[in-house]
Amino acid sequence: METDQLKNKVTEYLSGLEREERSAATRKQYRRDILCFLSWLDSGALTKEAAVAYKRELEQACQPVSVNTKLSALNSFFTFLGRADLHVKLLKIQRKAYCPAEKELSKAEYLRLVKTAESRKDEKLSLLLQTICGTGIRVSEVRYITAEAVQRGEASIRLKGKNRTVLLPKQLQQRLRAYLRREKITAGPVFVTKTGRPLDRSNIWKLMKGLCKAAGVEEKKVFPHNLRHLFARCFYSLDKDIAKLADILGHSNINTTRIYIITSGREHRRRLDALGLVV
Repeated sequence: METDQLKNKVTEYLSGLEREERSAATRKQYRRDILCFLSWLDSGALTKEAAVAYKRELEQACQPVSVNTKLSALNSFFTFLGRADLHVKLLKIQRKAYCPAEKELSKAEYLRLVKTAESRKDEKLSLLLQTICGTGIRVSEVRYITAEAVQRGEASIRLKGKNRTVLLPKQLQQRLRAYLRREKITAGPVFVTKTGRPLDRSNIWKLMKGLCKAAGVEEKKVFPHNLRHLFARCFYSLDKDIAKLADILGHSNINTTRIYIITSGREHRRRLDALGLVV
């Protein structure tokens, strides 16, 4: 099959993903990864040897997790083409026993971000941070925090073909109710732009980054998903129930949840020292 024909097949493939209700972000990523491979392939033959050679180049240029993400997209596309024989094996990655301290957002740092937003009289941003971190929702799920959900004290999340209910902490519910009254929002999403559109991932990312310098928190630690990780660690520290945490986070696989509760290298070292096995 010629490269131009393969590119046409990409369009068909992506249409299929849309019918399967895969997210726009997933479709965009798969499209990029597949087209990168086809560009690399150029006019060469689509063979298993070519796929393996591309994998080797990815290993030289990308982190293992990124390599596997790209290979997963290719393998899915190969399946669509009816060419399972082209599948390449993903890299085996041993899960780290701890999270690098430079990437972990601490509770103290999170609270500084909240206080900085409040000191700037930015109630919306302060409540947005507390809503994400206080419930553990994904940034893509913020739009489900509506005026109606606030009144009920729970939000119905419908994402990735799954439905789950997210409870709002009582104090957060009270603060959101007061905010809704002041902003005269009676229905629909709580967190919206000046034009009334729900805040999206890029809006939220930019708002959070704007707090870093004043809060004294390293910018690389501040992004929405790190608030979700902080929620997971704090929740797990209370009763050590990973199954319950998986349900709350909306994880189908408990191994995904394990990634969220990895402590920092500093904490890991403290526990090793506490063993008293070195004299």
